[in-house]
Amino acid sequence: MSEVRGAAERIVGAHGIRGRVPQELDPGGAYRTGAAFALLTGAPVIAVAHDLRGCSPALADAFAQGVLDQGADALDAGPGPADCLTYLSGYLEVPGALVTAGRGPGAPHGIRLCRAGAVAVAEGTGLEAIRERLAGPRPALTGSPGSVVRAPVLDDYAGHLRSLVDLGGIRPVRVVVDAAHGIAALTAPRALHHPAVEVVPVRFARDNGRAGQPGWDLGERVRRCGADLGLAFDEGADRCRVVDERGAAVPPTAVVALVAARELARRPGAAVVHDLITSRAAIEAVEEAGGIPLRSRVGRAAIRSLMAEQGAAFGAAHSGRYYFRDFWCADSAMLAALHLVAEVGETGRGLSELTAGHDRYPRSGEIGIRVEDPAAALRRVAAYFAGSGAELDHLDGVTGEFGDGSWFNVRAARGAPLVRIHVEAEAPAAMEALRDRVLAVLTASASAR
Repeated sequence: MSEVRGAAERIVGAHGIRGRVPQELDPGGAYRTGAAFALLTGAPVIAVAHDLRGCSPALADAFAQGVLDQGADALDAGPGPADCLTYLSGYLEVPGALVTAGRGPGAPHGIRLCRAGAVAVAEGTGLEAIRERLAGPRPALTGSPGSVVRAPVLDDYAGHLRSLVDLGGIRPVRVVVDAAHGIAALTAPRALHHPAVEVVPVRFARDNGRAGQPGWDLGERVRRCGADLGLAFDEGADRCRVVDERGAAVPPTAVVALVAARELARRPGAAVVHDLITSRAAIEAVEEAGGIPLRSRVGRAAIRSLMAEQGAAFGAAHSGRYYFRDFWCADSAMLAALHLVAEVGETGRGLSELTAGHDRYPRSGEIGIRVEDPAAALRRVAAYFAGSGAELDHLDGVTGEFGDGSWFNVRAARGAPLVRIHVEAEAPAAMEALRDRVLAVLTASASAR
């Protein structure tokens, strides 16, 4: 039993099920997760979807069988991205599961769970109960198994996204879409289907050996075919990299500024949630558009919870995830992409012009430092900067803000002896100096051991 419990502890994290296949997560584990989820929710119907990676379909089938053997029906949604499951769970008010995988070949697979209404299941909202059931005895079969209901929903999902972004009256827009041999090959043509929108497909053919891998220049393709913008989705279509008509990368900060302004035009004076490591440039753009910026801890659950609590119109993460009030406060890369296409088509201006000036503060990017004791490392950082003139807070790790606009954040990674560092300042030299001070404190802490 201790071995089974240890396996459950390894694969059940703070936000879902995650493990390498088949060493940590196999069809048997997916089956038990499906059964545990059916028992947790007690729902008569549970939706199940999967991405196109590797063994995701087989794991989804095993999960669904676990649901069936507990007497619930399994709504088989087939292939789709995470926001497709959000749509299905939110629109039909049913719990759901998505079998997906991380980026890159050999990445761990995972199972994301949500309750009816697309409410995420995480630590504190049911995931600990799943962990306990996985560590316990195999669930007994019900005397009346459920049935499989086939319900591919990609067309309905795409139609719902288009209903949230008005493309009426836009000028012709040409868009290069890189699907990375993944699920966006199915979703992008549907979501962007409009007489004025021309999609130039790249890497749409399924290829498990090359799925998600870089190896070509999106900007060059945009320039060569005279497109208005380029959208490069990851294999699961969870995130989207954007380039403008010149082929230059558009930073997430600029996307936040543009999309937030569009959402605030519909809801003047509304709140916009951002995680605490979002650039100050995005926060200033929200204020300039008449919105009220609200800081959140990092992570989907924290952002979605604060959005729902405050009735926020929009939410954003530094990593390039975009959350929408009209989409159950969940993130959707495809919905953000539709906003960019609409803005270019409505204004007749280039994306480079529309996003200019929204990436004005130098940033360090995320820096990871291995430490033996992350909690002790955070205490050391807080003690060092306590008398430095920084205003410190502990919303998520340690954040220090200085009067000149520079700031840093140091957070402990979940489940690893690692801290993550972000630094931003008005000028490159100031950013580098502050970054080096933070790093010196952490490396001194590590060497002291």
